[in-house]
Amino acid sequence: MAKYYKCEVCGLILEEGQLEDTCPKCAQPKEKFHEMAAEDATKVERSEFTNDLYAQLIDLCNALDEIGEAGMEDNLDPSCVKIFTRAAKEAKLLKQLAKAEVAGHVSKGKW
Repeated sequence: MAKYYKCEVCGLILEEGQLEDTCPKCAQPKEKFHEMAAEDATKVERSEFTNDLYAQLIDLCNALDEIGEAGMEDNLDPSCVKIFTRAAKEAKLLKQLAKAEVAGHVSKGKW
């Protein structure tokens, strides 16, 4: 497992080998980075895949929302508008759920 280091000032997490003289986010000296405990490093590694999946899901929800909005604007007939309206509504909900889950991961150090 890779070693991870966390900036105590801004919370940026970097892998060993990514450390520079200063933090790329907050410009504090590299002495502000501390090696993460093995348990916390495991959380970071395990959650990276899932968090990337959530990012992809959010992108797909944005596309589905756009399709729904275009279908509503096209307004071919009431049954079509109903489906497109539902698609846009569900896409917005799924996007918010995914963002909330990622926020939960971050709050638990799984990022």
